[in-house]
Parts: sequence; structure tokens; C-alpha cells
Amino acid sequence: MSIVPAATRALRLLRFLATRSGPVSAAAIAAGLGIPRSSVYQLLEAMAEEGFVVHLPEERRWGLGVAAFEIGSAYLRHDGMERLARPLLTRLTEATGATSHLGVLHGADTLYLLKEQPPHAPPLITGVGVRLPAHLTASGRAMLALLPRAQVRALYPAQAAFTDRTGRGPAAPAELRRVLAEEARQGWSLEDGQVTEGFVSVAAAALDHNGRPAAAIGLTVPRARPVTPQALAGRVRDAAAELTRRLGGRPS
Repeated sequence: MSIVPAATRALRLLRFLATRSGPVSAAAIAAGLGIPRSSVYQLLEAMAEEGFVVHLPEERRWGLGVAAFEIGSAYLRHDGMERLARPLLTRLTEATGATSHLGVLHGADTLYLLKEQPPHAPPLITGVGVRLPAHLTASGRAMLALLPRAQVRALYPAQAAFTDRTGRGPAAPAELRRVLAEEARQGWSLEDGQVTEGFVSVAAAALDHNGRPAAAIGLTVPRARPVTPQALAGRVRDAAAELTRRLGGRPS
């Protein structure tokens, strides 16, 4: 293998392992990447020496090593996603006069990483570091709508998993499935008074290299403001598509 193809294959192998729920065999890696098994073993041995993968001899499987974790931690320390998204949120708020947010899924919660608020805007609960039930927030549902159904079912297995704030919003698995299917078709999510009475939010998801939701960009305005959710939805969809591009993501 020449140097460049070998480097490309090593990066693809890391991505492959990162998308699996646990360690996998070399045969599975070879099949998944379409690489000869002999080449896979060469890559794994070189990457194991550098700590990017680890071999589990009893299971005859390979998993991510500490060095891969260190790379991921370094990304978080550099606030990569926030740096890429902040200019987009600033432009959104300047163009719409609405409060903009960047959120990610953290289990069954929406975790807010960024917030841009226009002057004299009313205070909102959605501050940086705040967690809210994902099934109630537009940002959360924009991401849930693009997850595999089995993953959503694991997060919301029964009615007891649903939190209520204002008496509105999905309150059972079947209702959530219906709402997510509808919002997946339209490409954006709407929350009207489900988190805070009197406020409307719209959101769209940004995608990673596997076409899975990495984050969501949302806009929130008082319900009394004379602007339609559809008008705001076009803005957040454009911003989410740009964040997908900046993240090196794959549009769905």
C-alpha cells in the first residue's frame, strides 16, 4: 500500500469502529470496508502500536484505543462545533431578530451549547448548558426524527419516559413516532408552548459524515410576534445545511 491510500484506509477504519456499538472482528472490518483481510491486519497492527485501536484476544475483536479517545477529547477542548456554528447563529439572529440556539442530543435530553439573543429579547430557559427533554424541544425532535427507530424506542420505551412541562407535546411512544415521522418528512421541527408558554421554536438538524444528526440549530420567538414558523424554518434549514457542510457531513 502506498502512503496516501494507507492513510485513507486507516481513517476509514477509525470511522467504521466509531460507528459500531462495540469491538468487531477483523473479518467484519474487511467486509464493511471492502478491503482485503491481509491489508486490514496490517492497518490494525500499525494503529495498535500508536494506540488508536486495541486488540481483545479473548474475543478476537478490535476496538477503539485510548489515542482515538484523546483525539475526540481534543476536539471538544477546541470547541470545534461551537466555533463552526457560532457565525451561523449570529447571522440568523441578526437576520430574523429571533433567539438562536445550537443543541445536541445527550441521551433523551437536548443539551444547549450556544445561544445568540437579540437586544431586548425576553429571557428564555434555553441557556448554554441547560438540558431539556428532547421530545418537547424543536431542536431535540429535529434530531430524534433522523435517528433509527430502534434508537428512539430505546430512549422512549414507555409512557413513563415522557416528561411534561406545560401539558403539551408527545406523551406516549406512538404519539412521538407519529410526530417524528411528520417532522422528518417536512425537514424541520416545530415546538409551540411545549417548553414555555407563549413561545414558538423551529429547528433543523445538521448531519455528520454518516448522515446522522450531529446537532440542531433552532430559532425561538414570542408567539405574538407576526412571523410564521414556515418563514423561520427556511432560515434554520439553510443554516443547518451549512453546518452540515462545515462538519464534513453527508446530507440525507
